[in-house]
Amino acid sequence: MTNTQEGSQLLKADTLGRVCTPRARREQLLDEFERSGLSGAKFAALAGLKYPTFAAWAQARRRRRGGTGEATVAKDPAASVRWLEAVLDRSAGPAGSEDSALIVHLPGGARLAVAGTQQAAWAAVLLRALAQPPTPC
Repeated sequence: MTNTQEGSQLLKADTLGRVCTPRARREQLLDEFERSGLSGAKFAALAGLKYPTFAAWAQARRRRRGGTGEATVAKDPAASVRWLEAVLDRSAGPAGSEDSALIVHLPGGARLAVAGTQQAAWAAVLLRALAQPPTPC
């Protein structure tokens, strides 16, 4: 076995060069995945993992939980973190021009264009309202 250093943590690698990820780190990654809303393949790519390895971790976790597939969300402040994909559209014009805007694609096909700080504040209010569950009549 050889050792690899990740940040301030020393990781072990086997004779084939595979890094042995500590269980706590695997669980942390799986928790982030459950909150992300991304597909397993997309999350694995963003986290720098090989998809088959990540899928094996997720499957083992489901088995440990009894195979229900239901996620448990941690009750800490970090649990509110969500992964989102952002794409820069250079055809929108140079930054700061009237043509440049942040376009948010909402579920159902709706789009929200935000072009300034005033609009950003209103967009935040709108997105918070949309995130609330509907009230029964």
